Amino acid sequence: MNSEILERMNACIVHRGPDDDGFYIRGNVGLAMRRLSIIDIAHGKQPIHNHDKSKWIVFNGEIYNFQELKKDLEKQGDKFYTNSDTEVILHLYEKHGADCVQYLRGMFAFAIWDERDQSLFIARDRIGKKPLLYSHQPNGDLIFGSEFRALLQHPAVSREVDYEAIHHYLTFICVPAPLTGFKQIRKLEPAHWLRWKNGKIETKKYWTLDYSKKIKISEEDAIEETTRILREATKLRLISEVPLGAFLSGGVDSSIVVALMAQESEKAVKTFSIGFEEQDFSELKYAKRVAEHVGAEYNEFIVKPHALEILPALVEHYGEPYADPSALATYYVSRETRQFVTVALNGDGGDESFAGYDRHFAMQISEKYHRIPRFVRKNLIESIALQIPTPTDFRNKMARAKRFLEAASLPREERYTRWMTNFDLQSKERLYTQDFHNQVAGYD
Repeated sequence: MNSEILERMNACIVHRGPDDDGFYIRGNVGLAMRRLSIIDIAHGKQPIHNHDKSKWIVFNGEIYNFQELKKDLEKQGDKFYTNSDTEVILHLYEKHGADCVQYLRGMFAFAIWDERDQSLFIARDRIGKKPLLYSHQPNGDLIFGSEFRALLQHPAVSREVDYEAIHHYLTFICVPAPLTGFKQIRKLEPAHWLRWKNGKIETKKYWTLDYSKKIKISEEDAIEETTRILREATKLRLISEVPLGAFLSGGVDSSIVVALMAQESEKAVKTFSIGFEEQDFSELKYAKRVAEHVGAEYNEFIVKPHALEILPALVEHYGEPYADPSALATYYVSRETRQFVTVALNGDGGDESFAGYDRHFAMQISEKYHRIPRFVRKNLIESIALQIPTPTDFRNKMARAKRFLEAASLPREERYTRWMTNFDLQSKERLYTQDFHNQVAGYD
């Protein structure tokens, strides 16, 4: 293991962990990490080892139920030399192997090297909050890390572009896992683990959402149970030894999180909101109203977006094509918030969990639309609507209605995919050169 290469790779992610670093190097194996200290600041230095130093772990994330897990392990005779959640993961791995992930509540990406077994185990949390990239080399070597630029510091990792990934990126405005923009780099998918041994890798999905278990419940009971679950989830995330706050947009999701934080916190919650000079895009008045209602400390920042100025930084951190404009606002609010707190909760994932996007509503409406006789739909409604010029403003009601009707009669899976799509097949045909078209033929 070339220690200089490992140090260069680690230096690339210093922004992810400015508080500390740590290394493990034995023969041809090297682990490195940067630490953002949140739990057990004094003693949680990584890599962390087991009792006989035969297993070593590096970990990015936070395990919210680690205290409960630690108590159970201590009852079974386990002894700990830190108060960190990292060491708890290692003890669980010793007892349960790959099934250790089943016990973890939190966001995580970790790697465990087993000196005796000469194997490496890496895992990623259920919904992929923490990134984990890897490159399995032709000679069997495994190179992994949290960001592309760390892996690309290694001379063995090729920068050759993956055309299939670019093809799918144009569809979804992001590169779907396990693909990345580079042929030799892959994402470990959410809720997956990977084991490396003797140059070979094995991957497995360890969790999936189960939609089969249905319950009959009143609206009142549903609200009560949802509130209980959200309250518990919020309370678990307040465990921290460093200043903590929340992003507050004024929308439903972040407002719920802030309200629950206020109820569970002894001190006023610090909230942070970003606004823009263009009033059409500013929701500060709603954020301020929420903060006042729950008694939170309100901090707002007005910025004039300079996309071209921060684009190099965004490209550097994302490492591959990504076109969600929310990246700009997230960058600005994160930059300003870091001056006051180390950890910030937000409302991300609310729309996915509670069907909050327009496409979810469109799917519901389209099921009713399908009850209209096909002849009427195709020859009257759609034929007339599709003759209307498409407005340039995608927020225009006519533009949204036309987009709805263009896919409303398709089978359910195709319908949803179309509403998720940015460049459809026809648009790609017009965009692609013949050479690029040949490169990606058959990927759909």
